[in-house]
Amino acid sequence: MPIPLFSWWGGFVKCLVTAAFHEDGLKVLRELMDVEYRSWRETRKIYLDGGELASLIENVGADVLVVEADFVTMDTIESCDLKVIASCRGDPYNVDVAAATAKGIPVVYAPGRNTVSVAELTIALMLAAMRRIVKADRILKSGTVKYVSEGEFVDVYNAIVGFELKGKKVGIIGLGAIGFEVAKRLKAFDVELLVYDPYVDPKRVKAVDGRMVGLEELFKESDVVTVHCKLTPETAGMIREEHFAAMKPTAFFVNLARGGIVDEDALFKALKEGWIAGAGLDVVQQDPAQSDNRFLTLDNVVLTPHIGGNTYEVVRRQSVMVAEDIREVVKGGKPKNILNPEVLRRSGGN
Repeated sequence: MPIPLFSWWGGFVKCLVTAAFHEDGLKVLRELMDVEYRSWRETRKIYLDGGELASLIENVGADVLVVEADFVTMDTIESCDLKVIASCRGDPYNVDVAAATAKGIPVVYAPGRNTVSVAELTIALMLAAMRRIVKADRILKSGTVKYVSEGEFVDVYNAIVGFELKGKKVGIIGLGAIGFEVAKRLKAFDVELLVYDPYVDPKRVKAVDGRMVGLEELFKESDVVTVHCKLTPETAGMIREEHFAAMKPTAFFVNLARGGIVDEDALFKALKEGWIAGAGLDVVQQDPAQSDNRFLTLDNVVLTPHIGGNTYEVVRRQSVMVAEDIREVVKGGKPKNILNPEVLRRSGGN
C-alpha cells in the first residue's frame, strides 16, 4: 500500500516555485501545501549560484522546490532539506539528479512540454527564411521605401523574392518527439521527407512517409535541412563545412536543437559566401543570441533568441505536469515523469 510522503516528513509541507507557473498548476499544489510563488519572469532573477538558491530555499522554509531556469547544484541539494525537486523542463540539465538521488530526493520533470511549440516555430522559421519575411519587414521599416518610380518598386520586389515550400525535399535530422511533430506538419505542404536518425525505428519513419538516408545524402538532396537531434558527445560539431558545401545554393538550413551540433564558423561562411540561400536559427553556440551576434549581419538569416518553448501553452503544460507528479509523490503514488524512481522504492513508496 502506498505510503504518503507526508508520513515520512512528519507533517507540514511548503513549496517554493521559481518557475513560470500557470494557475491550474498552482491550484493543485495549494491543495497539498503552502506555496511561495516567485516566478523568474516576474522577479527577473535566475539563480545560477547554488549558494544563493540555497539561501532562498532556507529563508522560505521549503521542502518542495519547483524550478525552470535556476540551477539546482550538488551544493544546493546537500545544504537544504528538500524532499521533492521538480524541473519544468524536458531536458532537466539544470538539476544535479545524481546528487538528488544520493540523498533520496525524487526529481520529476516535464518531457514533451514544448514539443508542439518548437515544431510550430520550426515551420515558422522555415517559411520566414524562404519567403524573406523578416527582410521585407526590415526594408519597409527602414523608411526609405517610397515607390517614387517603377524602378524602385522593382528593386524592392527583386530583393525579397522567395521560395515556396510545396514540393521541396526537407531533410530532418533527428526524428524524436519534436522531429516527428515537424514531419507531421510538413506533410500538409506536400514535401518529400528525408530522415537521418541512426537510432529511429523504421516504422516511425514510415508513419510520416519519410525516407531514411545517410547524413551526407540528406545535405546533398535537401532543399531544407532542419535539425532536431539532442546535443551529445556524438552529435557535438556533427554538422561541418563539408555538409554545407554539399548543399544546393537554393537550400535553407534550420536549427532549433542546439548550437553546439553545428560548426558555426562553417555555417556563417556558407551563408555569407552564398553556398546556401539562407537559414532560420533559434539556437547558437553562445545561447541565447544577443544583439551583437554575427549572424545578424546577414540579411539571409532569421535569428531568434531561443524562443522555441516560449508560449503561454508551454507554461500551462509544464505546470500541470509537474504539479500532478508532485501530488503523486506526496500521496505515495507513482509519478508519470520521474528521473530517479528508485528513490521512491527505497523510501517505501511505489
